[in-house]
Amino acid sequence: MALSPHHLIVIGTSAGGMPALVRLIGQLPGSLPAAVLVVQHLAPDSLGAYLVDRLAHHTTLLCHLAQDGTPIEPGHLYLAPPDHHLLVKDNRLLVTKGPHENHYRPAADALFRSAAVYYGERVIGVVLTGMLHDGTAGLDFIKRCGGRAVVQDPHDAEFDSMPQSAIRHVAVDYTVPLDAMGALLQQLVQAPIAPAAPVPADLQTEAAIAERVVGSTEAVQQIGRLAPLSCPDCGGTLWEMQQGNILRFRCHTGHAYTADGLLLKSQHQLEETLWVALRTMEERKNLLTSMASRGEGQWSIQQEERVEEIKRHVNRLREFLLNGAAGEGRPGDNSQPST
Repeated sequence: MALSPHHLIVIGTSAGGMPALVRLIGQLPGSLPAAVLVVQHLAPDSLGAYLVDRLAHHTTLLCHLAQDGTPIEPGHLYLAPPDHHLLVKDNRLLVTKGPHENHYRPAADALFRSAAVYYGERVIGVVLTGMLHDGTAGLDFIKRCGGRAVVQDPHDAEFDSMPQSAIRHVAVDYTVPLDAMGALLQQLVQAPIAPAAPVPADLQTEAAIAERVVGSTEAVQQIGRLAPLSCPDCGGTLWEMQQGNILRFRCHTGHAYTADGLLLKSQHQLEETLWVALRTMEERKNLLTSMASRGEGQWSIQQEERVEEIKRHVNRLREFLLNGAAGEGRPGDNSQPST
């Protein structure tokens, strides 16, 4: 596939991301010989145009809310629209409403993989401040295709979870504080390009799934091993991906997860199920109490005994939930990344 003559800088960020982006792009000149594509985790009803205007006030890069089919040009910044993935193909933007990846849409992993497949060694992946794990697998995709990985120093990040996850799982090329990152990126886009590396076939298939070119069980079977797990978003079968350095899973519908992301989702589902069970037990207790009050003799005594038994179960379950045991004592993981 033909590569663009310029570089592509892809950035993923979540909580604390907008202030970090403002600081970073303020260091980049409008003459930058690279296009900059940004995924910032946003609520579905966010006003993307407002965020683009905010960025534009701090840089001479030309800033846009990404639109499907737009040619990718150096010196331009493209922000993923709320509730849409931002991908690339044939040197154009591809904006889709495909399945969530790692619970996100837009997802940094989806953008990074797409960029890695189509831009290869010309991609520079950047992970900034944020919570949870988005961008970690994406940096691994970029490295496998010959690109470079840059991560904000976790000590410099407002929220260090995303940078820490990337550093823990990927052979990152550069870990730098935000105020030094602009100079580093300018240096990288002016350096000689490494020889082209072959694009792994599994990443090409995953990119095609994200583009909705393919989406069958046959396609996923080519790149993964059937796992005894169900997709938490659609209930379909999950396959364990067998390439790369990150343990990942995906279903043929297109939902994709790192192992950490899948574990977090299962914790949330377990907690929700237990709260439903608690509500059901409370209702059962109330019904038994009413039955006992209307009955007489031994029958009424039996219902009262059943009420006392279910009260004990209710109290144990409530204590379990309120202590955070269903979430393995990690209440911070339940928070929604903010802008």
